[in-house]
Amino acid sequence: MNARERSMELIDTQSGGDVSRIVTKGIGPIPGKTVLEKARYLQREGDGLRRLLLSEPYGDPAMSVDLIVEPSHPEAQAGYVIMGAMGYPMYSGSNTICTATALLQSGVIDMQEGGQTVVLESPAGLARIHAVVRNGRVESVTTRCEPAFVALENLTADVPFYGKVAFDLVWSGAYFALIRANDYNFHLTAEEQIALTAFGDAFVRAARPGLLQEHPELGDLGPLPFAHFMGPVRQISEKHFESPSATYVHPGVLCRSPTGTGTSARLALMALRGEIEQGESLETISPRGNRFIGTVLDSTRVGPYPALNSQITGRARVLARSHLVVDLDDPLIDTSDLEHLLNSQIS
Repeated sequence: MNARERSMELIDTQSGGDVSRIVTKGIGPIPGKTVLEKARYLQREGDGLRRLLLSEPYGDPAMSVDLIVEPSHPEAQAGYVIMGAMGYPMYSGSNTICTATALLQSGVIDMQEGGQTVVLESPAGLARIHAVVRNGRVESVTTRCEPAFVALENLTADVPFYGKVAFDLVWSGAYFALIRANDYNFHLTAEEQIALTAFGDAFVRAARPGLLQEHPELGDLGPLPFAHFMGPVRQISEKHFESPSATYVHPGVLCRSPTGTGTSARLALMALRGEIEQGESLETISPRGNRFIGTVLDSTRVGPYPALNSQITGRARVLARSHLVVDLDDPLIDTSDLEHLLNSQIS
């Protein structure tokens, strides 16, 4: 046994092209009663885990990480802390789809042929999920989103090299700046990914100062992490619409999927403006052609804000199951707030 080596068990998954690394074993108990408290502990005392798994040589900033933890709610079958390039989002549609799929297909949660309900606890609260299982594989996941609300409308930011950029600020598990892509000559195609990333980076840096960071129930969430580009909406059937979409994650990541939280933010803005109604769906299409379907459920409130309940449907696929080895003496690893989290020695 090498006393300076540690191990983690991972399940790598992807939904809509966005990779989520699910950490199932190797991390000791995280302080905190709720998953939210555990996420805030990691942010404050254990951010080395996020940096390790999303940085060279172990990972890539375009990935996300979902750490499986003990839930606090009696209904929840598992908890999960979400980590990404931007930090610790409260909720994520694609990460929820990936986490549910990984837990079912690995046997952590018993999988039932046909349809089944899964309840997970995210930092924002309970994620209620319906999974469709056929021939021992999860074919689709529908997750009820966090209530989304339009926090501020008709804002502008002066962005160097781009001029004045108009946006609306919407909460849907994180704060999103929603931007009309056509206003800035974007068609949200694969060829525009580098330009969209550059635009998103410049915009977020310019828009952040003084922008709302507080959630009525979850408190201070930190600076703006996302910009979501909205293409034109096209009706394809009586209750079904579609639209090109792209989500930028700060710093420097353009999502492969249209993102679940980006889609639910879009639904909240459309509903506020009378552009979509209960029971209708919006299919968002990323620059790489990947799709999620968001469906309007009903209205609610979050603090002083009228809000929208919605659900997102997508599919995840398992990419790899692995034991990751961490050498604590490796000079490429910052162990300052990592070593105390790792509890599995290599034997």
